[in-house]
Amino acid sequence: MKIDIKGYLDHQELTIYRVAKISGYGYTTLHKSFNKEQSKATSMNLRDLDALAQAQHKAMWEVLRELEEGYLVDDDDDENDDE
Repeated sequence: MKIDIKGYLDHQELTIYRVAKISGYGYTTLHKSFNKEQSKATSMNLRDLDALAQAQHKAMWEVLRELEEGYLVDDDDDENDDE
């Protein structure tokens, strides 16, 4: 399973720049993290979750719940998109 972070940002009307500015994390760091290829071992780290939570004035668990409930994508779906 992978997290559709770009879909989440879009639906929450957030940009990486805005998340970086509000959270205090570096734009380049977040940009690389949000655009990296996700593996089964590293779909998202705590810094990314913290940045998203701060940008929306939410607790990290609330953001995690939203991501789990609406933005998990099956790895097989990504492979089928390439065909």
